[in-house]
Amino acid sequence: MIRIGMSTTCAYPLSTEHAFRLAKLAGYDGIEIMVSRDEVTQDAGALLALSRKYKLPIFSIHAPVLLLTHFVWGRDPLVKLERSAALAAEVGARTVVVHPPFRWQADFAVTFLDSVREIGAHSGIEIAVENMFPWKFGGRSMKAYSPGWDTTRMDCDAVTLDFSHCALSGLDSLAMATELGDRLRHVHLCDGSGSLDEGKVFDEHLLPGRGNEPVAEVLNLLARTGWDGRIVAEVNTRKARTEQERLVLLVETLAFARLHTAQRRVRRAPRSPRAHESLRPGQQH
Repeated sequence: MIRIGMSTTCAYPLSTEHAFRLAKLAGYDGIEIMVSRDEVTQDAGALLALSRKYKLPIFSIHAPVLLLTHFVWGRDPLVKLERSAALAAEVGARTVVVHPPFRWQADFAVTFLDSVREIGAHSGIEIAVENMFPWKFGGRSMKAYSPGWDTTRMDCDAVTLDFSHCALSGLDSLAMATELGDRLRHVHLCDGSGSLDEGKVFDEHLLPGRGNEPVAEVLNLLARTGWDGRIVAEVNTRKARTEQERLVLLVETLAFARLHTAQRRVRRAPRSPRAHESLRPGQQH
């Protein structure tokens, strides 16, 4: 049975503990940690305590490679990747998700694929490079990533497929999954409604089924072929006005994944706990 996890980004901007709590309430099998400025995401002991408290294994670590996390663990992208692998090993995660370097990280870009392979071999952690998308400014394409944004063209052993990024880049995610074959090791479950060429400018991370990517077909393919990677929800829930609304979105996402990987253990969204039991944003125990 393919296990379905939830990224802590699904609870943004709430605390890491709040993300664990929502993942547990929604019924996910595990969690992915986006390393961020929240010190809890950088602390193996704190993460293991939350994992035990909510009985949720940590499936994967997402390296701090976003513009918003530029200064997390310093500015050296190689150090960030090494520390992400070390954190994954400490918390029992088997995968690190990493983006291709930005073009201006020229020195790292030259050795990126070699570093991915070496760190993976040394740590025993699977380093799965995530597909990205081209950038456009003033109608002109800009090469933002090096060696590129299309992981089907990269010489790497493990890839993360993100449906929203496929949509924005104009790639067919089913074709991509088929072409990657055994190199596809990790999936970010979401959706997108169109490409940059169609006027889209945001990385949407819609709920699966609410965009135009063949998400169901990809999940069906993975289930049919006995795929043993992990699917992790990475959807935008920031428009939810209440915890219950956010929880409904997360349950819908999980139900979609269960349905299209032939896993029928679908649950309804539980009612939120009483107000005095709820965590406030940023609250930690």
